[in-house]
Amino acid sequence: QAKLVESGGGSVQAGGSLRLSCSVSDLAFSSLCMAWSRQRTGAEREEVGDINLTGYTSLRESVKGRFTISRDNTKNVLYLQMNSLQPDDTAMYFCAAGFMIGGTCKFFAWGQGTQVTVSS
Repeated sequence: QAKLVESGGGSVQAGGSLRLSCSVSDLAFSSLCMAWSRQRTGAEREEVGDINLTGYTSLRESVKGRFTISRDNTKNVLYLQMNSLQPDDTAMYFCAAGFMIGGTCKFFAWGQGTQVTVSS
């Protein structure tokens, strides 16, 4: 059973930065497509962005230019670098792992999440 553990969340002021990490165990990390999602209080979960096996990334429009997704296949870790944080970025952040099937990443494992709080 895959295990995903997020870390790096915390409280920052607007304009600050955080780097989230997602450690993946019990899986061939380099064969996985990965994603970050977030859930604000009282809202549905939304995808922040994803990264495929070759390192190609896509990000939702609201975080482009501020967030970067990367992966280290030697350490089995997924990262989310978040700069210029805004109060609207306050949420629980989750990582997810999947396999590419038919050109789409099919997710099958999720972490427990790490809280990010941005104050104005």
